[in-house]
Amino acid sequence: MLISSPILLSVAGMVGVGKTTFAAHLADSLGLKMILEKVEGNPYLDDYYRDFKKWSFHMQIYFLIERFKEQNRIHHAGRGIIQDRTIFEDAEIFARIQYERGNMSQRDYETYSALYESIIENPYFSPPTLVIYLYGPFEKIMERIERRGRKSEITTPLSYWKELYSRYEEWISHFTAAPVLKINIDDYDLVESTQDLHKIDRLIEKNLELQKVSIEPFS
Repeated sequence: MLISSPILLSVAGMVGVGKTTFAAHLADSLGLKMILEKVEGNPYLDDYYRDFKKWSFHMQIYFLIERFKEQNRIHHAGRGIIQDRTIFEDAEIFARIQYERGNMSQRDYETYSALYESIIENPYFSPPTLVIYLYGPFEKIMERIERRGRKSEITTPLSYWKELYSRYEEWISHFTAAPVLKINIDDYDLVESTQDLHKIDRLIEKNLELQKVSIEPFS
């Protein structure tokens, strides 16, 4: 199946749940242009995990700038897009958790929030056609983080990951900005099983058809 209409699929979920691997499959299987979250080359990433209080504001502003660039690319793409993580997660989970933990001042959080709102209220902002939410047991996700081996992540206190996991569960239960398809990583092998991946392709196709989004092969 290939999708030719200019849709936006966004893969959401906790750090380490497998978003990037899954997004790459969808890009290949559905004929979508892939937009990855910029991790490599992020000038704040290591500092952020070492000192949340000092670097949270810088980190979140950096990601907002990258999301704004993404929106420009999405607007001018003229074809289907698959996106690794949403702007909503940046603001409603990552920035908020640091503000509520006292790692971002009221002044900085208000500045951040004003910039975020100006982006999502812009007429060129493209909300997702469908958010594909990956989730699974906390222990399994932590195993993935350890296996990935990013020093900045594996040295982060477990308490942060537990809170982030809880925040994600709370966030998705109230998310209304776009339709959501939930995928439990315990029910599907998103790495090795072609059959499981094709099953999810069909779930996505059915969901888009319910939204009356046209799905046709490229000529």
